Amino acid sequence: MKRFISLALLIAFFLTTRAQIDARLFRYPDVSQTQICFVYGGDIWIAPKAGGTAMRLTSSTGEEAWPRFSPDGKTIAFSATYDGNMDVYTMPVTGGVPTRLTWHSMPDRVVDWHPDGTKILIASARESGTQRFNQFYLVPSKGGLPEKLPVPYGELGSFSPDGNNLAYVTRITENYPFKRYMGGLASDVIVFNLKNQTAENITKTPFTEGKPTWCKNKIYYVSDARANKRRNIWVYDKEKNSKEQISTFDDVDINAMSSGPDDLVFEAGGRLYTMSLANNKYAEVKINVVTDESTLMPRTVNVSNSITNFDISPDAKRAVFESRGELFSIPAEYGVIINLTNTSGAFERYPAWSPNGKWLAYWSDGSGEFEIYLKEVNSGNAAKKLTSIGKGMGFQLSWSPDSKKIAFVSYSVQ
Repeated sequence: MKRFISLALLIAFFLTTRAQIDARLFRYPDVSQTQICFVYGGDIWIAPKAGGTAMRLTSSTGEEAWPRFSPDGKTIAFSATYDGNMDVYTMPVTGGVPTRLTWHSMPDRVVDWHPDGTKILIASARESGTQRFNQFYLVPSKGGLPEKLPVPYGELGSFSPDGNNLAYVTRITENYPFKRYMGGLASDVIVFNLKNQTAENITKTPFTEGKPTWCKNKIYYVSDARANKRRNIWVYDKEKNSKEQISTFDDVDINAMSSGPDDLVFEAGGRLYTMSLANNKYAEVKINVVTDESTLMPRTVNVSNSITNFDISPDAKRAVFESRGELFSIPAEYGVIINLTNTSGAFERYPAWSPNGKWLAYWSDGSGEFEIYLKEVNSGNAAKKLTSIGKGMGFQLSWSPDSKKIAFVSYSVQ
């Protein structure tokens, strides 16, 4: 009997170990006094601040995003699409049924908690008249009508400890598909005084600054204002009126950052890190997620609601649609639907049918970077890579009338 029990325990341990994944692609991390929360696979997970095995808090068919700990670390506010629209919810860190706080038809995104713990800062386009920009609102954490802040534009922000000031950005350009942007839409970190309604730009550079978080008398933010143009963490000291870079990533960018009572938490290269606010030292947090890996099984997906770019054949008998990174040939009336690319490990986009109807040109990152490919529509031959542009991003393709040349626009990165 003892041998049988020992064998059973050994098998259980082996299966549990096999189910633990050293995960990547953590999104929207936040940190409390003792825990880290993040989104992985569209669900909210929570783990010890020191790392270890994470526990999944949500498992709905809707997607959760932007989880943020309350100041006391007992509640998580987040945005979710449970009913088709992104709204704001809260739930205990121990799990439970989410409590819905917003009901507007426009998307509402959680930004941060107010320092007093009774209100949640959200960004919404509900009164902007367009979805091109958001504005800030405070929503009571126990439910009630939102209060609009006197800030004309707002996307991400963080309150000062006394709640009288707000460090914020008016746009999230650091998330654009092209990096090292230095145009007119590059964001700056602005401090808004909610009492006298004055604003001060504390960064004032041609580079992109974003993701501000306020800790005591310092404002931390992400910037690409160095020679290698990598997004790193900078700190602005209000008392000294000084700026300083405090992280030194040379090969990856910091894509998300938040703060807790004692630490910053951020994501870089798909990994999570914490940085001590006491000494600015940072280290990776090893996170494992437990899963049955059923999401990795092959499955059939309805792509009709994910169509983006398309083109019509010269004889108008078929059209090609881009959806979920694949290109599909669709008949105008009768016929079969054909997956022209069928490359689950690559992303195809911007299909363009040649005037003679023989060729299909498109962009694909099958080589690791976006390049132009050419495929003969009515043959089973593999597509041919036409360019070797390298790092960058390509856009709409245009054929010459004789089907011999292709014009295109591409942003290259040196």
